[in-house]
Amino acid sequence: MPADAPLPPTSQETIGPFFPRTLFREGDNDLTRVASDAAPTGRGEAILLRGQVTREGGFPCLNMILEAWQADAGGRFDHPLDPERHLADPDFLGWGRAWTDEDGQFEFRTVLPGGYTDGTGRRAPHVNLTAMGAGLMRRVLTTAFFPDFPAENLTDPVLALLPEHLRGRLVAHPDGEAEGLRVFRFDIRLRGSVDEETPFFED
Repeated sequence: MPADAPLPPTSQETIGPFFPRTLFREGDNDLTRVASDAAPTGRGEAILLRGQVTREGGFPCLNMILEAWQADAGGRFDHPLDPERHLADPDFLGWGRAWTDEDGQFEFRTVLPGGYTDGTGRRAPHVNLTAMGAGLMRRVLTTAFFPDFPAENLTDPVLALLPEHLRGRLVAHPDGEAEGLRVFRFDIRLRGSVDEETPFFED
């Protein structure tokens, strides 16, 4: 085959390459600090968001990469598209990366987010999550809402895209306390029956 000949088509492959745990640093899953050696934000309520990633049959997914991003406690982003960027918390990073252990467990340290208004309407407080790893053709996107805000959840335009009986699946559950912080549980089922699978959104 000539060197400049087009490559033959191949079937779609799963996400890769995959990254060793040494790529991750301690504190990568902490959204409350702008740097690993910085003090955590003093605004809002610090919380832990924990969960388990499983596949069909309830089997845990090892070494999945998860990314989280959200507004600060006041519902603002340190981003040029936020008209209230000048009011955003300068000590809150708002983005973090975690990975799952052999039991499929992950954890983020963050703050309870504030709500805000965007082009879709008034948004309830939430954390956006994406997961990627072996067996997935592309990353999947979902959103964790919080039980502290039932009225806001009821009118959130993104949550309202789902049939009513599925909306509760995107609301994290209180799961006690750890390290002096409230813990919220948000499990992700990558594949399963309609009664089990986590609802996902398009990019």
